[in-house]
Amino acid sequence: MRDEYPKVEAAGGEVVVVGTGNANLARAFTIDDRIPFPVLVDDDAAAARVAAIKRVRFHQLFHPDSYAETIRAWQAGHRVGRPSKRTNQLGATFVIGPGNELRYEYRDAHTGDHAPTADVLAAIAG
Repeated sequence: MRDEYPKVEAAGGEVVVVGTGNANLARAFTIDDRIPFPVLVDDDAAAARVAAIKRVRFHQLFHPDSYAETIRAWQAGHRVGRPSKRTNQLGATFVIGPGNELRYEYRDAHTGDHAPTADVLAAIAG
């Protein structure tokens, strides 16, 4: 999402990442990956529980559908940093607002799955 951030801002949106690690991991991620938006920490999984974001068993981390995305990310220069306590926590993308309106929701099916940027931008634009 870092590379698409200018498009999100131009559409009137804001990105906030909620990570599974601790403050030190979040700080390193922000610096190492030049993240221009806020990175919050959900070390105790409270936000993940409230949002009902799925966790997977260890062997499911290596889902066959994630292989192509893993290779693409590696070729683009992305690297996996130090793992957090919840390496088996899947991700999700939400577009919220104005107010408390949930405009878009995407729950990752596996570790290489992410919301399509075009869909996120369309939800922001309304």
